[in-house]
Amino acid sequence: MSQDSATATEAARKLTGRRRREVVAVLLFSGGPIFESSIPLSVFGIDRQDAGVPRYRLLVCGGEEGPLRTTGGLELTAPYGLEAISRAGTVVVPAWRSITSPPPAEALDALRRAHEEGARIVGLCTGAFVLAAAGLLDGRPATTHWMYAPTLAKRYPSVHVDPRELFVDDGDVLTSAGTAAGIDLCLHIVRTDHGTEAAGALARRLVVPPRRSGGQERYLDRSLPEEIGSDPLAEVVAWALEHLHEQFDVETLAARAYMSRRTFDRRFRSLTGSAPLQWLITQRVLQAQRLLETSDYSVDEVAGRCGFRSPVALRGHFRRQLGSSPAAYRAAYRARRPQGVAESAATVVETMVPNQGPPSGRRGSPLSSAPVAVAAATGPGEHSLPGPDAFAPGRPALPGQRSAP
Repeated sequence: MSQDSATATEAARKLTGRRRREVVAVLLFSGGPIFESSIPLSVFGIDRQDAGVPRYRLLVCGGEEGPLRTTGGLELTAPYGLEAISRAGTVVVPAWRSITSPPPAEALDALRRAHEEGARIVGLCTGAFVLAAAGLLDGRPATTHWMYAPTLAKRYPSVHVDPRELFVDDGDVLTSAGTAAGIDLCLHIVRTDHGTEAAGALARRLVVPPRRSGGQERYLDRSLPEEIGSDPLAEVVAWALEHLHEQFDVETLAARAYMSRRTFDRRFRSLTGSAPLQWLITQRVLQAQRLLETSDYSVDEVAGRCGFRSPVALRGHFRRQLGSSPAAYRAAYRARRPQGVAESAATVVETMVPNQGPPSGRRGSPLSSAPVAVAAATGPGEHSLPGPDAFAPGRPALPGQRSAP
């Protein structure tokens, strides 16, 4: 029996008599995006037994009074209410309408009861915020869309947020990253319940890969959330991402947006859920990660190519966000990756990061004092990036997923 099967069997024993793992309740809220909402409906709500996919029983539940408005002004009416969750052995929260709004108390109570009675609870994308609000992620690893990961980590410091994973399986509580990663997690659930062949058959029907390699890290520094895509700040953010090799600060970004620092901070936080200084330093650290993974630059050279004033500044921020030194991170990364992977990607990085050489003697920006600023922004014990365990040689072999030990 595989490790995933053993975990599923152990969790199934905890189910109360009226709950069955193959009964899937999907919890919908008004304002939720229709794409994320449709993923579990399609995976678990269509009979594909002719293709070798075992059948699930789907219960679509309204998490609040309807009709439920969704993308494009569409209105939905859920056939069941919260009471139907009491019959489900799997409960899926596809997405939550706003990372700044608290979910309804009645829905949180229903999720807690389901979990206490042994149900498997699943949060897709921003659905992780609902699970966290219910207290179901306390002390657990979890993921969400990378852009919202810092907010999740800051608001719920007891949650071990890992924004690099496509999904995280912690046994009876599972979470996924953005839209397409919801499909990855649903396929993983089918694979856990019914094996590789069933998941493969379903993947063929959906015309998607049965397993995707890699994680969210490839998107971390170039993608923008939908909310910011049409906002004037999008141009400023894009400029910052293209010029990470230069030394600039938040005042520079505010000036490019024609805003005061205070207005810029408030606007940036409302759009991204993150303070601009915290975001900027995180992007520089992510760029440093990429260079450490894909090049042979020294740590000093990496610091200069990522806009840090000195290698000391890089080491401080790197350790705060990843829990290890740049040198230790590179060694651990190479120990778990084939040698050819880093070599094949080095050319790509060269095209992304201009050769600036070591930082000039120009006067240091306020980023030189950023270690204190980041600590103040995130708070003790909070983190927006994974700790050293996420990169240890003993990590699961399949990139893009993290399963329960």
